[in-house]
This record gives sequence, structure tokens and C-alpha cells, in this order.
Amino acid sequence: MYEGGDEELMPNVDIAVIGSGIAGLFLANRCAEKGLNVALITKKSISTSNTNWAQGGIAGVLDSNDENAIEAHVQDTLSSGAGLCDEKVVRSVVLEAADRIRDLENHGVRFDKNQDGEYDKAREGGHSDRRILHSKDATGAEIERALSKSASKEMDKNFKIYENWMAVDLIQREYGNPKKGVVGLWCLSPSGIVHTLPAKAIILATGGVGFLYSSTTNPSIATGDGVAMAFRAGADIKDIEFIQFHPTSLANDDSRPFLITEAMRGRGAVLMMESDYQKWKLSENQSPEEFSFMWKYCDKGSLGTRDVVARAIDSELKRTGDRNALLITEHLKRDELVEEFPNIDEKLSSYGIKLGIDPIPIIPAAHYMVGGIDVDSSGKAKLEGCTVPGLYAIGEVARTGLHGANRLASNSLLEAVVYSERAARDLIGKSINGELQELPTNLPYWRAENLEVLVEHAPLRADLHALRSTMTMDVGIVKNSKRLRRAKRRVIHLEGEVKRIWESCKPTQDLVELRNLIEVAKLVVDASIERKQNVGLHYNQDLEN
Repeated sequence: MYEGGDEELMPNVDIAVIGSGIAGLFLANRCAEKGLNVALITKKSISTSNTNWAQGGIAGVLDSNDENAIEAHVQDTLSSGAGLCDEKVVRSVVLEAADRIRDLENHGVRFDKNQDGEYDKAREGGHSDRRILHSKDATGAEIERALSKSASKEMDKNFKIYENWMAVDLIQREYGNPKKGVVGLWCLSPSGIVHTLPAKAIILATGGVGFLYSSTTNPSIATGDGVAMAFRAGADIKDIEFIQFHPTSLANDDSRPFLITEAMRGRGAVLMMESDYQKWKLSENQSPEEFSFMWKYCDKGSLGTRDVVARAIDSELKRTGDRNALLITEHLKRDELVEEFPNIDEKLSSYGIKLGIDPIPIIPAAHYMVGGIDVDSSGKAKLEGCTVPGLYAIGEVARTGLHGANRLASNSLLEAVVYSERAARDLIGKSINGELQELPTNLPYWRAENLEVLVEHAPLRADLHALRSTMTMDVGIVKNSKRLRRAKRRVIHLEGEVKRIWESCKPTQDLVELRNLIEVAKLVVDASIERKQNVGLHYNQDLEN
């Protein structure tokens, strides 16, 4: 991996990719294979991306001629999105699934198959059929492994990966006029020097913003960097109020909850409260599903969509005062569960919980940013009906129109690979036709005059804690107008405090991330206030009928 020197100006590249999850790696590989000069910036190691932690799988119909199966996937996606999906986008993505999944296999991704050599497909909440390809319960890690291996073949030619480098901000061609586009970025090296990287196109593949909340299934790198940078560069941000909470993360004392994949419920696991569980244990030969509280909230019971299930659990926890709900698997065969979910079994065992024998304590946790940078069908960032020259967004950071108000389980990896291919195709075509934008002869260096070295980090940690607590309490699964107004006041106050530090100190990763988190928090709060209808993942008690 490239370490870099002390020079502030880096060599020009055709493509600068920020982020090393499935979206960034897939696109970087495709562009490098076609001879484009690619730099990939990732603020930690490649293995810390959200993709690497994804358990469930990738949804898709592999037979492009099976019209009924394709239509069922379309309808499940539209239903989950609560009427706010772009149906044209949904249909195009679902139809493209088979080709993109084969692309992943060509890169070396190994999906589970049964003894007959057929794909072992799972079913998750909101899906009407088994259509999710997986690699045990560590699909993301398998995809990351394969794409990283492919990337290594292209390195030292025209593809460099900068690990532990942090993108600080986008460089606009003409400040004050975002329609002129972006021509590079400033990035913070491990040595603390801010470098200028000229790039003909910049691809934001930075993932989500789960770290905005106290409880999240995301790694600590999920700090909304891409959304914040794009917003400061003038790009449109849309549907950012739709933050998806995963209903079933392991309730423990760790700083980061451990996700229990939705495929577990697809295998027959049942959601209960403690009182439900005790009643079921006293019953004779009755199905555990009959005792689930979920039937009060959804006609699909424990297989409801994530927005419905997370809200139901939140409501039941408030009603009962229980610390957590339970996921029941003891009516299922333990050996089959361990075979299918080995990583989950290992994690549970470390807490003294046996899969298929003991009830699993679960709580909802922030999981996925449904909205984000508004993009067109090729992943180009939008601005007032046009696009921002040189700027693309793919993966979780982008708002494509696929998910609407609530993402259907396992559609995220599908969206990432589909839009990565489309963006790569667009960039490769521009390169062949000589249409990649020309770069200015002189790009501005990072402001560095009279900046102090940030010595005291305690205020940053205190402000981060305050921000995450505010978002968790006031802008979580269930909102109300009074709490949202309170959150806005608190976020504005924190913004002022951090701005003082930002204007006087040299950047550090902690400072850059906190600045970005506050930027995105403002967007989430404002969008939540402006949304006047309860739909999907946005639920304001004051808007109840």
C-alpha cells in the first residue's frame, strides 16, 4: 500500500475513489482494468469498511427470463419503500442483478451452494421468496476479500491504494459556483500533512453515518464524510431523514452492538418479549410464532420490514420497561443454525448464549443511511436538476431512488454493485472519448497559515458524545416536533464550538469526522422537521392520524 512522502502536491489521476467498500473497490477495479489511472483513499485499512461487516447477502433473481420472480422482487422493494421508490430505478436494478452477481463471481466471490451445486438462497424480512445469495453469515467479508485480491493485481501499475489517509474536502473548480464542478480533493496523510490530489473525476463511496448514534452496527468510520463533503460542494442531499435501524442487534455492554442478520428470522427465528417467552414455555406444542408481539404490528409477524419491526420493538420496550426484546431459535435445529450462521454462533458463545438453545437478547441499532447524495442513473451527483461535473457517488452514500423511505433487506449490496458498474462504464466511456474534464494548471493548497497543532482532544470527545446522545434521544426511531427543535438547537451550538477549533487548528481525523458528523446531523434534523408525513423510517408522533 502506498505510504506517500512529504510533498503536498500529489500526482494527477484520472479517478480518485474515496472509500474501500464493495462500491469503491468494484469501480476502482473496473476502471484500473481499462487503463485509467486510479487512486483509492481509505481512512483506515480496507477491512474496516461497512461492506466487510455485512452479514446477510445480496438479493437478486439470477434467471433474467423468470418474469414472475423479477416482478416479485420489484414489488417487495416497492412495498418496503412505502411509496417513495422510483419504480423505473427499481426495475432497472432488479433486472441488472444477474449480470452484476456474475461479475462478483468473476472477481472470485464464492456464494454458498447446496450439495446439488445450486445456490443456497436465504429469505429475509420483507421478502416474499428466497432470493438472497450469501456466504455463510459473512457475505460482506467474502466480497471484500475477493475485490481486495483483484485490486492487488492492478497495483503498482495504474492503481494505488492509500490506506490510513483521510479525505478532508473536495476542491471546486470555482468556489462559489458549484455548477463548475470538482477537480480534486485535499487528503490528510498518516503523518498529519494535508496533500492536494488533482483528479479528473472523484467518486464518493464513503458509506453511511451510523456513528451519529450511540448504538450502531456500523464501524466507527461511518461518519457521513461523503455526504458532508458533497453538501459543502453544492450537491443535492435527499431523503436523509430516513435512517434505518436494524431491529436485531445483540444487546450487550460492548461499545458497538453485534448484528444478528435478518436471515435468522428468515430461517424461522421469532421475536418475543420476556412475558411472551414465558407464556410460550408454559404452553404445550404451540408454535412460538403465535406468541410473538409482532402480530399486533404487522401481518407478516417476525418477517416484517425493518422500519415496522424496529418501531414495534421500540414501542414494546417502552411499554414493558424491558431492557431488550428476545429472538427465539430454540424450536429450530441447532446443527443447521450453526452450519448457516457460524460467526453469529461464535459471537453468541462468547457471551454464554447457545444458538438454538437460549433466547437471544436484541435491541434496534442504527444501521443504514437510506437517503444521501442525489444521483442520476450513472451515479453522477445532482445539483438543481443538473449534475456536478466530475463528482459521482455510489453505495450507501448515494440516494438513487431504489430504497424509497425504507431499504429492503440485502438490496444494498445489489445497489452498490449495479451503480458501481454504471459509474465505471460512464467513466471508461468518457476516457475513451477524451471527455474526462481537463484539470487546472494550479490547484490551491490546503490553508495552513497560522494554524495551531490540536493538543487537547477532550473537548472533541465531549462534543462527539453530546452529538450522539442528542441524535439518539431526539432523532431516533420515533421522533416528535418538540424533540426535533431541541435537537436543532443543540446541533447548532455544537457546530459553533467545533467551528472555533476548526478555524484555528490543523486538521486531525477526529476533528474532520466530528465536523462532518455535525454537518450531516443538521441535514437529518432539518429534513425530519420538513417531512410532514409519517412514511417508512420517518415517524413523528405529532403527525399521527
